[in-house]
Amino acid sequence: MENSLRTIDHWINGAPVPSASGRTSPVYNPATGEVQAEVGLASIAEVDLAVANAKETFATWRLTSLSKRSEIMFAFRQLIVENRAKIADLVSIEHGKVPSDAAGELARGLENIEFACGIPSLLKGGYSEQVSGGVDVYSIKQPLGVVAGITPFNFPAMVPMWMFANAIATGNCFILKPSEKDPSVTLFMAELLAQAGLPAGVFNVVQGDKVSVDRILEHPDIAAVSFVGSTPIAKYIYSTGTANGKRVQALGGAKNHMVVLPDADIDMAADAAVSAAYGSAGERCMAISVVVAVGDVADPLIQAISARLPKIKVGAGTDPTAEMGPLITGEHRDKVASYLAGAAGEGASVVVDGREADVPAQGFFLGVSLIDNAKPGMKVYDEEIFGPVLVVTRVDTYEEAVALVNKHQYGNGTAIFTRDGGAARQFQFEINVGMVGINVPIPVPVAYYSFGGWKASLFGDSNMYGPAGIEFYTRTKTVTSRWPDPSTSAVDLGFPRTR
Repeated sequence: MENSLRTIDHWINGAPVPSASGRTSPVYNPATGEVQAEVGLASIAEVDLAVANAKETFATWRLTSLSKRSEIMFAFRQLIVENRAKIADLVSIEHGKVPSDAAGELARGLENIEFACGIPSLLKGGYSEQVSGGVDVYSIKQPLGVVAGITPFNFPAMVPMWMFANAIATGNCFILKPSEKDPSVTLFMAELLAQAGLPAGVFNVVQGDKVSVDRILEHPDIAAVSFVGSTPIAKYIYSTGTANGKRVQALGGAKNHMVVLPDADIDMAADAAVSAAYGSAGERCMAISVVVAVGDVADPLIQAISARLPKIKVGAGTDPTAEMGPLITGEHRDKVASYLAGAAGEGASVVVDGREADVPAQGFFLGVSLIDNAKPGMKVYDEEIFGPVLVVTRVDTYEEAVALVNKHQYGNGTAIFTRDGGAARQFQFEINVGMVGINVPIPVPVAYYSFGGWKASLFGDSNMYGPAGIEFYTRTKTVTSRWPDPSTSAVDLGFPRTR
């Protein structure tokens, strides 16, 4: 019987390129559990082809004026706006997000395109006149060359925009290796970039698995690699890439704590916890996965959270009433469910068990879960679950809450809910976490700041997107110039003076 599955190609040198490796991976519809497409997995030769084209294109792309690059980014932004619905549908059908969640992802990604539209001002250097007699010094930012991004399944549109927007605006050529679980949206964005006037070879998409990743990390013509994913893989990306002389920024996992003080508004805190824990089925590196209830706030807060959970509608993206979709694969759903199965044995209490929820029988669905009395040393507390599971840890004091958060291996995001401005300021000052929310449960920075955690949540010295992204994809060149009268020239073996 002839295979009628849709095939997903690479995008190399401005056009789709079918994979020639003979290796493929299934792309599921998480809402039905059915295989809906096959994506070709690149060989080393196919990665090399993309890099060779990008390297050749870089010689001319870096010469493109800043105003022209800005014009292309503005045109791309408009095309994204015009195709919002189609992009959200692509994300929904391959990732499983409900359309409203997919649209929200796209909106946050779009901020990064808008930031990159300002590239003429973002690349302004510095100039100092007359640092010495007749000597001026100035600095300029120049692109690195060919750079690459390796992106996760949970934000197939937004995270690539975190990377390629600044990378190509600063004059680099970009190789994107998206997740093989939901790769179609990146091909559509490649088409829109071409329509916006981006020259062929500047943006390339190489579909693949570990073969592609390893070749990207080893390729001598790739200058820098950006990565978002789990901590074990982030460690591998960072160590392998840097060992091969590359700049690397690798964002890893998270276990984000939301501290609720006794003076907090219970309803507001409960709304925030539910929204931040279960949105996108908990498959967010910035999801709130631990509520730290301080003092006597725990019981009323858990009651308020529990009362909200039956109202969450779980269903496919095709259901306009659905608020939360399925998990990405059956394997991942089963892994998340295993945490619920083991929680009681560790001494925690399963208040709401998502395995017992009324969810669609087909697809990779799991209901929302709430676990109380979680403590350090339990898997449900220590590990990143990456699913619709919220755990509650009880402490007596603010100081215990801070110590708990600071001791955890992850330091991606955190939040505090309180009406006490002094407590909030103290929290943001002494907490060892990279992104902090004050009465904001998911403190993802806007695009003109930068994103990045601490501890085991980030490997490398650079945060992602925003000003840090401009720095990561450029290198500074400092020029010292002098235009003297030739008659004053003389040999001087002393150290250069500035006086």
